Amino acid sequence: MSAQAQLEPALAAHSAPPWSLSRRIAFRFCFVYFTLFCLSNQILSCIFPIPKVDQPDLASLWPMRPIVIWTAQHLFRVKTELVYSGSGSGDKTFDWVLAFCLLVIALAATAVWSALDRNRPAYPILQKWFRLFLRIALASQMFLYGIVKIVPLQMQYPPLFKQVEMFGNQSPMGILWASVGASPGYEIFSGCAELLGGVLLIFPRTITLGALICLADMTEVFVLNMTYDVPVKLFSFHMILMSLLLLAPQARHLVSFFFLDRPVEPSPSFTLFATRRARRIATAVLAFLWLWMIGNNVYSAWTSWHTRGGGRAKSALYGIWDIDQLTRDGQIQPPLLTDNSRWRRAIFDFPQFMQFQNMDESFTRLSVAIDSKENALTLTKPDDKSWKASFVFTRTAPDRLTLQGAMDGHQLSLQLHRLDETKFLFASPGFHWIQEYPFNR
Repeated sequence: MSAQAQLEPALAAHSAPPWSLSRRIAFRFCFVYFTLFCLSNQILSCIFPIPKVDQPDLASLWPMRPIVIWTAQHLFRVKTELVYSGSGSGDKTFDWVLAFCLLVIALAATAVWSALDRNRPAYPILQKWFRLFLRIALASQMFLYGIVKIVPLQMQYPPLFKQVEMFGNQSPMGILWASVGASPGYEIFSGCAELLGGVLLIFPRTITLGALICLADMTEVFVLNMTYDVPVKLFSFHMILMSLLLLAPQARHLVSFFFLDRPVEPSPSFTLFATRRARRIATAVLAFLWLWMIGNNVYSAWTSWHTRGGGRAKSALYGIWDIDQLTRDGQIQPPLLTDNSRWRRAIFDFPQFMQFQNMDESFTRLSVAIDSKENALTLTKPDDKSWKASFVFTRTAPDRLTLQGAMDGHQLSLQLHRLDETKFLFASPGFHWIQEYPFNR
């Protein structure tokens, strides 16, 4: 290929028609705002993941953190200390104030940029780099959330305590998590849809289709977050906006095709580099980045599946155990529901902790260490390291358990029998081709 032919895409880009003033201003604002947004949260660590390294969000570091804290205290009159990491919520006060700060910075930067660069007619090259950045940023989140659903891991199968918890005691988010987790097939399907949107963003010819799928996926996620009070509303809304930004250059084509029933011409394609060598290097770098992001998410999800998901180890006393008789200091406690502090059930699920379900349906969570060889069980409180209770357990039958030991200065003896959780209605086969009557209980 001649040098002239190689330079044609670059020359075509520089000779692009001028943009309207409103388009130039909108582009400057979107470029600044969404670049800062992606660099300030989990997106950056998802683009450049490091296995087994928990990378902090840049917004939680200097200089952004003091800016956000100052703005919260002096402009919004927030009196409490801001939580900025480790909570698992994306809708913290810190996050909303951060979004406000980024908005103000983007508006100021747009004004300065527009004043200093008012004679430039268009930004075709910068737009292509920005579009590539948006593709990578959005795809990184589709890979993350898609893969953890396919495993499935994000909404895990309801743990044992959830299976005996009163429906009315569960939060809307807890209900959503339990209902989706109880149907792994649906969770895997939704994960495949999210992963598909991300994968289609990899290839230039399928960007539009990928962005449409991402838009549909993120709209569903946003609606669920809004209606079940899941604290990722702000973030999922930004994913919708990023999908729309990727679709913006194709807006006229989409309107013509879907609403006006008109044929559309192929979109012009431009390369980022003029020489074949540069394009090959860029393709190799991008291929490595795409594979690195997908591979890291697969590795992380598979590891988590065996540590905290369905493939994890279970307690040596795994099961839901109803307490038939409780003796304290030699006195049998009455079986009446007159003492709400009494235990109703003992639930052993994860190896590291167990739960007592009280008569008032509340739960008491304790750390547990089980020595199967000595038949010994030690309980501790996560928030009180000096507290400890010790028991010796005996299993007279697979579904019968006896605990004897000391707790809070009292000698306790418990007789328990195990419930068969496989007979719970929600655990029964959930799909039937033929149903003479609805099974809705």
